[in-house]
Amino acid sequence: MTTDGPTASASASAPIPDPGRHLTAPTTRSALRIQHQLLFSAREFLRGRGFTELLPPIIGPVTDPGSRGSKQVDVDFYGHRYKLMTSAILYKQASLLAFDKIFCIAPNVRLEPLETAGTSRHLAEFHQLDVEMAGASRDDAVRLVEELVVHMVDSAVRELPKEFAELGRDVDAFTELLKGSFGRMRHAEAVAELRGLGHPQSPDAELDWDGEALLSAQRDRPFFVTDYPKGSRGFYDREDPEHPGLLRNFDLIAAEGYGELCSGSQRTNDYAEIVTRMRETGENPQKYRWYLDLVREGVPGSAGFGIGVERLTRYVAGLDAVWQASAFPKLAGVVSP
Repeated sequence: MTTDGPTASASASAPIPDPGRHLTAPTTRSALRIQHQLLFSAREFLRGRGFTELLPPIIGPVTDPGSRGSKQVDVDFYGHRYKLMTSAILYKQASLLAFDKIFCIAPNVRLEPLETAGTSRHLAEFHQLDVEMAGASRDDAVRLVEELVVHMVDSAVRELPKEFAELGRDVDAFTELLKGSFGRMRHAEAVAELRGLGHPQSPDAELDWDGEALLSAQRDRPFFVTDYPKGSRGFYDREDPEHPGLLRNFDLIAAEGYGELCSGSQRTNDYAEIVTRMRETGENPQKYRWYLDLVREGVPGSAGFGIGVERLTRYVAGLDAVWQASAFPKLAGVVSP
């Protein structure tokens, strides 16, 4: 537990307790009740906005290639090499052929580098609240994230005062968040701020984990970082035609040093552009044949995002480490049930 944001305390990197002790610990039960309320209120909000909930696949012939140094997991699917999903992004776009607005609670598996076991914010198995909207822009997605997160946090604070008290989490930490106006900065501005703070952030890459946490620690409400450089993200993020070399995408960074909560973008649905971007990033378009066939047939343009369920729970509950927000946590290199 913590009352003043995450720390590099021993609890972040300490061994995960056995399942019996973990599941019966007051901290775990309070955190999971908060997580339940966050998801309940998210479903309530999104269904009220006309979204349809779908069940995403867990395996497929390909998965999202853009996963920050983590490894994909292969499975034998009747003699074919399939992947465990690292992200539902390709299937979210394809699902818009059935419904204009969809969401799902998607399981993800990423074999993170061993050094992430001590970061307090990475799991090898986690869940995302994934959302996609046909015909939407990046700004539409940003507004929806803002309204959704405010609704989720407000619901948890109102419904679960005893859980926050049990965790020692001061709900006054959400005063600025609940006002509903998150800050924004472009990637280039974030790089300049980090360099001013003495952090050597590359202008051509995603913000690194330490950089995200450093920016996060300077603020008392979540904020968006937008306009990442081309090449730093996946082939599906749309390039801004008015600002070549920049992508119409964003991250949502929590306050208090908790780091990234959400990533999203406006997607490109232009077949030729996607194939070109795949080749630029070293991907073989043939691997994505089923996806490219759907794009050629007419997958709508869209925008969407994925919120890390365990990361959001950690932030809202004020936990030291993200594994405390999972009933059966999987950390890089740690053998566990």
